Parts: sequence; structure tokens; C-alpha cells
Amino acid sequence: MGIVSQEAISQFKALMDQIDEPLKTTFQNVHQGYPAETLVRFLKARDGNVAKAHKMLVDCLKWRVQNEIDHILAKPIVPNDLYRVVRDSQLIGLSGYSREGHPVFAIGVGLSTFDQASVHYYVQSHIQVNEYRDRVILPAASKKYGRHISNCVKVLDMTGLKLSALSQIKLLTIISTIDDLNYPEKTVTYYIVNVPYVFSACWKVVKPLLQERTRKKVQVLPGCGRDELLKIMDYSSLPHFCRGEGSGSSRNSGNQTDNCYSLDHPFHQQLYNYIKQQSLIREPVAPLKQGSVHVEMPEPDAEGEKFVKTLESELQKYRNQDGLSGSMKALKINGV
Repeated sequence: MGIVSQEAISQFKALMDQIDEPLKTTFQNVHQGYPAETLVRFLKARDGNVAKAHKMLVDCLKWRVQNEIDHILAKPIVPNDLYRVVRDSQLIGLSGYSREGHPVFAIGVGLSTFDQASVHYYVQSHIQVNEYRDRVILPAASKKYGRHISNCVKVLDMTGLKLSALSQIKLLTIISTIDDLNYPEKTVTYYIVNVPYVFSACWKVVKPLLQERTRKKVQVLPGCGRDELLKIMDYSSLPHFCRGEGSGSSRNSGNQTDNCYSLDHPFHQQLYNYIKQQSLIREPVAPLKQGSVHVEMPEPDAEGEKFVKTLESELQKYRNQDGLSGSMKALKINGV
């Protein structure tokens, strides 16, 4: 269990045995029958400090109760056209499983625009994927592979990443902070592929600001990452943008059922139908309500704030250089 001692787990368990409703019920939704393993995740997120891990988990449970996270999978984004544009501008999908049984989530960082709906819809959608992963995907993987599987692999595609990404940093910070505080240690490894120069330059600056625990999880792969990823998964589980020899577009795929971002992909069909079904179970008579779920937006901690400001500064630096370069080209074209 790494840095976590059995004594720390026992102390943490004794503290959690004292919680009352409604925290007790939402804790059951979090641990899905594996309370000790869940305590380990929160302990790892706080470097084995029992008091800090306890506060973190209790704060997480309070956040879940206050924002009705236990019921978020019964709250579809409607109408269908709105759900489609959210999916088309927030690219994420399940491409398959690693040979160890970890779900492989593909994320189109570079081509996600987050500009077709309000922030609340994107946050709602992100949490719904998290909850579906934890309540449906991971339990099914555990059953299939015959052992407890509590985390996943993420492949981050940087195809199309531009300096305009500066405008998305606030939303991405909200999403990453929600994950850090409420879904810690859910990712085994982050594989970053199809990396443009702007990312490489910024990565050198921001990498030292990450916690060592996080840094060790990040692997920047050459090209589309196919050869490296085939060491841990079969070809059929590779995200569509990793199947070529070099880098490739992450949005377009000849067969939409192979494109794990597509609403026609089995993962999104199953997710959509599950949420729709849960909404009918919870409110079988009432019509589906339009409008996003407003989840409390957490503030990043001091370390996260420093990371964001440094990243913004670096992107702004390259944006200014890009602007200067464009001006020089214009002067040359005009014979100045």
C-alpha cells in the first residue's frame, strides 16, 4: 500500500466509524463495498497523514450531500441536442481496458473547446462520467478480471492544442480541483500524446510545480504513443488517435463506433441510456427538467493556484511571441 501503514488505516477507519447520516450513505456510494481501499486513496492524497485525510474525506462527503452527487446520474442533460453539443466540445471516451484490467479513458485536451454550453453543463457532464466510472465501469471491470480495480488509465491527446487554450484554463482548473478533492488517486498513469511545441515548452516550466506523486504518474510519449501503449494494452483498446504511425486527429475517425468521443460509440450510448433509465426510476412521472445541475465550484489550493498562474504566464508569453512573429511577417509582406 505504498506510503500508507496499516496503523494509519485502522486509525482512519475508527474516525470514519463515527460519522452519521447522511454522510454514511454517501460514503457507501464512494467506496462501493471497498471502504479500506477508499481510505488508502485519501491517505495517499495526504501523504499518509490521518488527520488531513480524514478532513479531506469528510469534506468530500459533505460536498456530495450538498450538491446531491449521489443522484447526479439521474439528471440527464436535456434536450438531446444540448447533450450532443456538450459531448462534441468536451471530448472524452472509454476506448477499452489495459491488460491489467484498468479502463482506458481518452481525453481530447487539444480539440475540446468548452464553448457550446455554460460552465455548469461541462462540470455536470464531467462528474457524471466520474460517477459512472466509479459505480458502473470499475465494478464491472473488477468482476470481469476477478480482482478489485479502483482506478483507470488516461490518454491525453494534445492534437490541436493552441495558445487560445488560455481561455479554457479556468474551467479546466475547476474540473481538476473537483477531481483532486473528491476523486483522489483514481488514475494509475497519465499518457500524453500528439504533443505540439507549445505544450513541450510549458511542460518544462510547470512540471517541477507538480507534487512528486503526480509527476511520477505522467508520461509524455513520442508521436501518437502507439508503440508504448501497446506494451500495456491490446490494439483494440487503443484510442482511435493512437492507431496511426504518427500523430493524428483526435476528433475524426472513419468509423464513428471506433471513435470513443462519438455519441454513437458504445460507451456513450450506454452512459446516455443509463442516465436516462436512472432518471425514470427516480421520477417516473415528472417530465425531464431542462437546466444544468449547479455544483459548488471549489477553489484551488495554494499549490494549485501557483501552478495555474505559472501556466497562464507561460501561455501568455508564447501568445505574445506568436503575435510579435505575426506582426513581423506582416511587415515583411508589406515591404517594411
